[in-house]
Amino acid sequence: MRDGKPIITVEQVRKSWGAFTALKDVSITFREGEVVCIIGPSGSGKSTLLRTINRLEKQDTGRIVVDGIELDNDLKHIDAVRAEVGMVFQSFNLFSHKTVLDNITLAPRRVRKWSKEKATQVAFELLERVGLSAHAHKYPAQLSGGQQQRVAIARALAMQPKIMLFDEPTSALDPEMVNEVLLVMRDLAKSGMTMLVVTHEMGFAREVADRVIFFDHGNIVEESDNPQQFFSNPSHPRAQAFLSQIKHAS
Repeated sequence: MRDGKPIITVEQVRKSWGAFTALKDVSITFREGEVVCIIGPSGSGKSTLLRTINRLEKQDTGRIVVDGIELDNDLKHIDAVRAEVGMVFQSFNLFSHKTVLDNITLAPRRVRKWSKEKATQVAFELLERVGLSAHAHKYPAQLSGGQQQRVAIARALAMQPKIMLFDEPTSALDPEMVNEVLLVMRDLAKSGMTMLVVTHEMGFAREVADRVIFFDHGNIVEESDNPQQFFSNPSHPRAQAFLSQIKHAS
């Protein structure tokens, strides 16, 4: 695990919808520069945890602090956290009526108050980084799913966030497009970006993660800072069963 200072602290966070409890008093700390892969069955609370960290969902109880800012009901605090936290979703959420370049420059110009020239320069640098500089003036519908997701990553990075959250970024892609997105994410991990990744790509998690967290029924049931060992020999029976099912399915 990278030896960074704590950058996200989650304390006794609970989130419910009616009778269903997605997070059951979850407590965990994430460190600066750390790549954490969060795995587990569907509906286990993984995505809900990410969504509470940038306040797309408000926790019912508990406390979340991101880069020294507590996520409470103060809108200034929420905006400050969101400015430092980029998020990439399963669906690409690009503006269909705007070009790739416009999609990437919109938030930096509005939120960071950058000039058009600075935002455009940064956008082209990021498009080069994700291998899409030739597509800057195309619209999302003219791109493949993998290309659209790489644009979504570039758009999140354009805000120069300290933290990146990925919520199953390859789950909506055709199999042949998965690797091109994972390649961008691997390069991002190597750059030292703090990353929290909800994923079903076990090979990626094994290769890139500093730490693996296994969720089940709203609880963290296993946590390991030795991903190789976790994937070879998980200690919790539920994690053993989950990984066994994945091996048999692949």
